[in-house]
Amino acid sequence: MPPSEQDHCDPEQLALRALGEPADLDTDHLDSCARCRRELDELRVTVGVARSSSRADAPQAPPPAVWDRVVDELGVSPLTAATGAERPAGHAAGEADVVPLGPRRRRPPLLAAAAAAAVAGVLAGGTATWLALRPDVPDVAAAPAVVVASADLKPLPDWRASGDARVVRSDGQRHLHVDLRAPAPGPGDFREVWLLDRAAKRLVSLGLLPGRSGDFLLPPGLDLAAYPVVDVSEEPDDGNPAHSGDSIVRGTLDA
Repeated sequence: MPPSEQDHCDPEQLALRALGEPADLDTDHLDSCARCRRELDELRVTVGVARSSSRADAPQAPPPAVWDRVVDELGVSPLTAATGAERPAGHAAGEADVVPLGPRRRRPPLLAAAAAAAVAGVLAGGTATWLALRPDVPDVAAAPAVVVASADLKPLPDWRASGDARVVRSDGQRHLHVDLRAPAPGPGDFREVWLLDRAAKRLVSLGLLPGRSGDFLLPPGLDLAAYPVVDVSEEPDDGNPAHSGDSIVRGTLDA
């Protein structure tokens, strides 16, 4: 008989485990339940992406002139543009609108973050669509993606695996794309992608590898000549962010 909803792991406890925090989880159930392990893996990917981001990844607000042009194009007053609706007649300027609020529902922290990211994406997409439809805005083609470095990933002892990695430059940013061909990770384990120096003494974590392939934004200013080695490791679920020392594949970028 399949487990009921009450038998599955609590989403907030899974989120804590993904963050590397102590969590009240039934480890026997987690080891045997594909659904809960999948949810934990997805949360780990989210955490890895969030931790690998930097200030440079934050969206930038458009200059005031862009908003002024939106207002002029739509033919609305600044008040309408700011509030989304005209004030009713007799409503004095400066008076606050009273909006009844329903009871709040608690959201898990990662769910709230995901919702905020989705809203930001919709807003960014709407701005891009408006700019594309304006007749006086030139259509600027995106710069083509260019592969600037690549590496064959070779297995380390005790591993039967292979893979490849390539650094792609597009729109002024560099991404590392990794493909891994290896057995699935053990229960509770996951894979992490790193850049190492040639002596394997210094390293930079790029994040968790979701499945067999992944795309990672390289930090601005990162010198690939100083960190030319791509490494994919097997990481246990122990809350320790350091490299486990168990590398699956490794290869040196040819740039």
